[in-house]
Amino acid sequence: MNTEQLKALAHTSLEDMKARDICILDVSQISSFTDVMIVCTGGSNRQVKAIASDVALTAKREGNPPLGVEGEVAAEWILVDLGDVVVHVMQQASRDFYQLEKLWDPELSDNESAEQVE
Repeated sequence: MNTEQLKALAHTSLEDMKARDICILDVSQISSFTDVMIVCTGGSNRQVKAIASDVALTAKREGNPPLGVEGEVAAEWILVDLGDVVVHVMQQASRDFYQLEKLWDPELSDNESAEQVE
């Protein structure tokens, strides 16, 4: 599965699970470990777990099982590593604190250059 297909698969799963504020970042020019980061928000630890689990299961069903899933115990921030695409599912407080969009795109102010999908 190529990067675009994997990105679309993850995005569809996130939308189906009602993830909020989905932001897709192309980090291929600044990262050696992935090409795309997707950041989204879940409303509670239960929803964060459900969203991350659905992304992982959907990818596995399509023949691209995750390389790893981290953060499932506390479920404030779960990372699903799909190789060329890394998905961050976060509760709002964690997302506000870490501001991954700004960390991975310093030119970014208020998500203006990220692909914001709502």
